[in-house]
Amino acid sequence: MSGQGEPSASVLLLRLARSRTLELGMSVIRSHFLFAAAVVAALVAVPCAARGQGARSDARGGPPGAPVSITDDAGTTLRLRHPAARVISLIPSATETLIAIGATDRIIGRTRYDVAPEVTRVPSVGGGLDPSVEAIVALHPDVVISWEHDRRQRTREKLTALRVPVLSLRTEDTTDAFRVFERLGALTGRSAAATALTERVHAAFRSVARASAGRPVPVVFYVVYNNPPMTASPATFIGQLIGLAGGTLAFPEHGPLWPTVSMEALVQRQPDVIVLPVGEKGVITLEKLRNTPGWRDLTAVREGRVATVPSNLVNRPGPRLGEAARALFDAIHSPAVEQAVRRRTTR
Repeated sequence: MSGQGEPSASVLLLRLARSRTLELGMSVIRSHFLFAAAVVAALVAVPCAARGQGARSDARGGPPGAPVSITDDAGTTLRLRHPAARVISLIPSATETLIAIGATDRIIGRTRYDVAPEVTRVPSVGGGLDPSVEAIVALHPDVVISWEHDRRQRTREKLTALRVPVLSLRTEDTTDAFRVFERLGALTGRSAAATALTERVHAAFRSVARASAGRPVPVVFYVVYNNPPMTASPATFIGQLIGLAGGTLAFPEHGPLWPTVSMEALVQRQPDVIVLPVGEKGVITLEKLRNTPGWRDLTAVREGRVATVPSNLVNRPGPRLGEAARALFDAIHSPAVEQAVRRRTTR
């Protein structure tokens, strides 16, 4: 929970992760260095979507005021006669993106998870997965931005039945995030600003990649949830940012996006650093981990190699992805962590 008594980004991420988690299928662990190198190569390259090459182009918006046509991640095409002027966002990272591209004045509804000062006076319609349909309809939106992750799709079905246009977006990895930039730019007639945002984030990625080049590569366990342990896979934006920052995941196997692993497996892997997202009440602390069976058996916990990052920054795949990558770089490259990596790799 945040200081204002609202659920944090980590709580929302956990709910989404649980809705997508399947039984973890174990496979042979890939080379740590190959994983990190592959992620850096994929993320630092200027995205095809930003250059108009390769990636599917499904967001079309002409000059300001021109008709808009966007195919969302549910496969539905949204058509508007003009850029949306009244937008309700049920995805906090999408809300932040609208702000970043200069479309704050279009936001007429948000969720209780939104913490940006620009939208504190905008009415809340409830949660991202369980909003008040009545509150949404009462605001007369041109479009509602909703989660594609929600497999139940109850919100979409209810709104569609009431003839409220819905744009469903997926935000699992960094490619999704850049596609969201493009789509929201087209939706609001701010395509040029969206392209500029993409370039800024990629410039930040390149900066982090340069900083991590040649440094020790720590094995990282990112805590989505602690009991049972849940973490991020290489196919998620968090896993990709950790690779960009010069780390490799403790569980790099193919499998669910947000795998739940056994405590025994985690102890066996002995990651070099534990990364905890913080920002809400009741957050897991180093002291709590040191007194928790299983967690206290990790050398990283015993030696204090537990780093914290802001949950509302790192758990949101939006316009601050570059800042999130830098925060993760700082978290996993402390002198103590790099010394531990050197000890492990010289045995």
